[in-house]
This record gives sequence, structure tokens and C-alpha cells, in this order.
Amino acid sequence: MELRSTRDAYGDALLKLGDNQNVFVLDADLSISTQTNKFAGKYPSRFINVGCAEQNLMGVAAGFAIAGKIPFASTYAIFSMRAWEQIRNTIAHDNLSVKIAVSHAGLTNGPDGASHQSLEDLALMRVIPNMSVINPCDAVETIGAVISEASREGPAYIRLNRSKTPVIFDDTYTFRFGDAVQLTEGDDLAIIATGTMVHKALEAAEFLKKENITARVINVHTIKPLDKKTIISAARETGAVVSVEEHSIFGGLGGAIAEVLSEQYPVPMEIIGVRDVFGESGEYDEILEKFGLTTTTIVTSARNVLRRKK
Repeated sequence: MELRSTRDAYGDALLKLGDNQNVFVLDADLSISTQTNKFAGKYPSRFINVGCAEQNLMGVAAGFAIAGKIPFASTYAIFSMRAWEQIRNTIAHDNLSVKIAVSHAGLTNGPDGASHQSLEDLALMRVIPNMSVINPCDAVETIGAVISEASREGPAYIRLNRSKTPVIFDDTYTFRFGDAVQLTEGDDLAIIATGTMVHKALEAAEFLKKENITARVINVHTIKPLDKKTIISAARETGAVVSVEEHSIFGGLGGAIAEVLSEQYPVPMEIIGVRDVFGESGEYDEILEKFGLTTTTIVTSARNVLRRKK
């Protein structure tokens, strides 16, 4: 299976948008890491490096949006949190079309440790009114999401990863904002995943087949607005749900799903994520193993919800 980071795909997507004279790319002195250097090299007059000043990054991006431009503001996911107030009060409050595309999200920035690993960002962005939250599962979906966002009104937070992860889709895939994607058929339970965990959900579904358990795998690339219809249908038709995300168990995909199902169709559910701890320094795969973000954990959780279902 091809491996590719979504941050690399983001850089390519910006190049595809380059002919649009309204597209501007802003960065906070991390253009090599965020891959915005690709756009800077070809369209230098529409690339702005604000330096290590994330609050200013968001303020300048807001100004471009007010002027009718399409700004993509990029930094590390954890550093974007420095500008949460500006994102809330300047960008989201006025519903400005600023596209905040952040790299090195979750645990994918493994060796740099807890200070550089964002396990809270989905929750912090999801709670802001007007803010859309997008977490692509692979490079193909990232390109589709970025191109789609260039023509959609309103602010968005696009979560990208540093490490290379499996490419799930081919070039025939079409990204549709707000629509979850069912990847496998299954009637016994639904495994609902986002971002880097989608391919592990697919692996778990294959393993469960050996036990005659059919799992419906759903890729939720748009966490806000959540595709409630697809999630409620999956709960109704399977009777059990496991959610999986490279994020805290609080406030992310699992929390969003639980909010919907608790009100509209309660079923046995397990939330897989980082369990209220900070990250650690180490190789990416080793950290995933330590924090239980593995195919084995998904399989175990699937068995647990099926027992509760019975």
C-alpha cells in the first residue's frame, strides 16, 4: 500500500489552486514542514511568512478574507492553539472564510514529544460556532478537501499529519463536505473512524471477518458538521458502535457521536482515543502502540460492544 503524508498532499493541493489569483497562502515560519513552500516557490507574490507569530497569522488571514481573498493559514496544529482567541473572536465570530490548515497533528510528530503533539485540537475547534472541522484520512482525500474548501464560504480547520500513512482512495474519489463515507458493508457493528485511524479500522474489519463478524467501517472526514443521518442509520442498523481517533477521548469524534446517539438512538458504544494523558516522545508507531491506537484495540472493543449488544 502506498504511504504518503497528508501535509505533503496539502502542498500539492495548493499548487492546484495556484491559478486562482484570489488564493493566498500564509505561514508562521514553518513552510518546509507544512509544505507551503511549494506554493511559495511558484507563486511568491501570494505567499506571506508572518514569522513565529501565530496570533498575527490568524489576524492577517482574517484581513485577507475581509478583502475578498481566499487565505490558507498554516502552522503546526499545536501552535495554532496559541491563536485560539483570534480564531474565535476574529475569524469565526465574523464567519470569515479563512482556511486554517495545520500539520503535525495528533501524535504524528512523534519524536518531538508532548509539547508538539496536539490531542485536544478537534475539541477546541469543534466548540467554536461557525467553525467547520475536517480531518482527512489520506492524501487523496486531503487534496479533495482543500480544493473544496477554496470555494466554500466560512471558516474551516483542516487537520493534517506529519507521518506517512496509507493511501486509501484512488483518483476517482470525490470529496463531499459533510458527508461521511461508508467503506465496508456490515450488520454486526459500525466502526466509525477519522483521519489516520481509518486504515486501522479497515484492518480491524478484515480481522473480524475471520470471526464471522461483519463491521461497517465509516470514514468521518468532516467532524463538524457531523453527518448525523449516516451515524444514526449505522447505529440503528447494526446496534453497536466503536469510534476511533488519534485525539483525546474527550471532545473529538467519539464525543460528537455520543452526543448524537445519546439523544436520538442510544446503542452500546466504545470510544478509542488517547485516554486523558499527554503524548510522549518516540517513533510514531511505538507511540500508537503505547496509547492503544491499534488494530488490536479496535478488534477488542468490537468484541466488547457486541457482548453488550447481546
